[in-house]
Amino acid sequence: MRKGLVYCNKTLAGILVEHDNQGPFTFTYNSDYFQNPKLRAISLTLPKSQKEYRSESLFPFFFNMIAEGVNKELQERKLHIDENDSFGLLLATAQYDTIGSVTIKPIEEDDK
Repeated sequence: MRKGLVYCNKTLAGILVEHDNQGPFTFTYNSDYFQNPKLRAISLTLPKSQKEYRSESLFPFFFNMIAEGVNKELQERKLHIDENDSFGLLLATAQYDTIGSVTIKPIEEDDK
């Protein structure tokens, strides 16, 4: 199981979890984020809700945060990440340099 903390404009918005290798996945909004009416949903496809979102594959919103083409190949090579490990690549690259307001910080085993 791998997890990432999802931030929107540097505010903790929720948690993204890969339950087994390459799925299923869940996303859950942080309760403080959910309850604040001034904070927007991170995506139109993931509206603010108290429910847990589930998907057999990586949610399209998060998948689209991953680089494509030559940039993706370079990241996979430099970071030693398998080309089929989309979640691993997301956790490794979406912490700092993303387009838009959403970033993802991996939760290390020591962070429990």
